[in-house]
Amino acid sequence: MKEHNYHDQVNKDNELKLRDIINTLPHFCAAYFRGIEPTTSSRTRLGYAYDISVFFNFLYNQNPYFKGKNIRELKPEVLEQLKPVDIEEYLDYIKYYKKNEKEYVNEESARKRKLISLRSLYNYCYKKEWIDTNPTSRVDIPKLHQKEIIRLDVDEVAMLLDEVESGEALTKSQQKYHNKTKLRDLAIMTLLLGTGIRVSECVGLDIFDVDFKNNGIKIRRKGGNEVVIYFGDEVCEALLDYLDERNHIIPMEGHTNALFLSMQKRRISVKSVENLVKKYSKTVTTLKKITPHKLRSTYGTNLYRETGDIYLVADVLGHQDVNTTKKHYAAIDDSSRRRAAKIVKLREK
Repeated sequence: MKEHNYHDQVNKDNELKLRDIINTLPHFCAAYFRGIEPTTSSRTRLGYAYDISVFFNFLYNQNPYFKGKNIRELKPEVLEQLKPVDIEEYLDYIKYYKKNEKEYVNEESARKRKLISLRSLYNYCYKKEWIDTNPTSRVDIPKLHQKEIIRLDVDEVAMLLDEVESGEALTKSQQKYHNKTKLRDLAIMTLLLGTGIRVSECVGLDIFDVDFKNNGIKIRRKGGNEVVIYFGDEVCEALLDYLDERNHIIPMEGHTNALFLSMQKRRISVKSVENLVKKYSKTVTTLKKITPHKLRSTYGTNLYRETGDIYLVADVLGHQDVNTTKKHYAAIDDSSRRRAAKIVKLREK
């Protein structure tokens, strides 16, 4: 049985999920997803499909014109029945709603994404001359309020890696498995903190993607481009220690090439890495909710502090727009705020 590349397998899985969702949407949506395929990733199309399905479910359950209609049989022209106020009503509704006893909450970023997904569908139908009006173009995109970037301080990074090595602050049940996963967990955490790669890029690594001669790893970015990211001595040491152990593990069929393996000897999943980051970070800080993406932010912050080169940070992190990087890293850092707190004296002692 041929072993598929991780990213190719993810694309195949996404396509299968996409087909399942398309089968619940109006028939014309199938043409839309075929039409945007050349310019979008499988992940983007799947995300659009989820969002558009939420929209049609809203129409079916909340809009009097669509109530009781067969969603599958709807024609593109019905989209023209909606006015901008209907789209605004939809965006307001999805802030919070229940479906099958499950609660759903969509904050600013999620509502923005859902409007963008809907605009994409309307734009396609308009381009194909299936509709003559596009009400989504007259609806303002929700404004995103700036959130504080959460990252680890320098001392917290050291404490985190020390905890991965020792496991002293873990619960009794967690300590039972710590020795079995310590080298793997340390390699993953050191790699994330020492390169700033995304969690999907980390779990997608194969053994032959690591080049110790040049201290580099070959990863596939979100857009599908393959690039080489270089790492330092600390990452090198952690990877070598883990590989000594990894070379004695016989993986399950179909996972032979995977660099990082789960306890079940399969390629470790994104969810598993998220869980291990959460497990260790809770022993270091309870005020910050640390995720793999926050480790990426930590690396970006440290790199910017050391170099002051925002373009280098953007390149290493794989940001297509340097403005994204500036928004995250060229701001007053937390340590400056802490110094400011000590400057102003309220009373003389």
